[in-house]
Amino acid sequence: MQSSSDRRGFLWLAFVASAAVAIGLFFVPAFIIRPFTRQSPTGLAVAMALRQRAPWGTLAAVLLCLVLALVLWGIANWWRKIVLASVMVLVTFSAVMSRLNYFEWMFHPVPDARFESASASKLANGELILAVRFGSDARAYPIREMAYHHVLNDVVDGVPVAVTY
Repeated sequence: MQSSSDRRGFLWLAFVASAAVAIGLFFVPAFIIRPFTRQSPTGLAVAMALRQRAPWGTLAAVLLCLVLALVLWGIANWWRKIVLASVMVLVTFSAVMSRLNYFEWMFHPVPDARFESASASKLANGELILAVRFGSDARAYPIREMAYHHVLNDVVDGVPVAVTY
C-alpha cells in the first residue's frame, strides 16, 4: 500500500518532470540557435527536432502540469503554491512561445542593402566575404553582417538572388 507522502512525492516529481519537458522544448532550441554563436551540426539537428515537436509536446506537458498543479494545490502550503503558480507561468509561456517564430525576432532582415565600390569599402584585409558574380556585375557580402541577418535578397546583373549564411 502506498503512503500519502509517497503519493505526494510522485505527484511533485511528475509535475517537475512535465514542466521540465515543456520548458526545455522551448528554451533548448532558443539557446542553441542564436546569432553570433557557433552551432554544431548535431546541435542544430537536436534543436530543429525539438523545435518541430515543441507545439504538441508543450501542449501535452501544459495539460499534464495543469492537472497535477490542481491536485497538488489542495495539499500544498503557501510557498509551494507560489512555486506551482510560478512554474505554471513558465510552462504556459513556453507553450505559447513554441508556437511563434521567435527566430525572426533574433535574425533581422536587411531592409535596404547598400553597396560601395571595392576602393571605398572599409573592410579589413582578412575579413571573410560571400561573393556573387553574374556577367559583369559582382557583389561581396561581409560574413560578419550575414551572420546576423542570415538572408539578403539582391539582384546581380538582373538576376534575383537570395544570399544566405
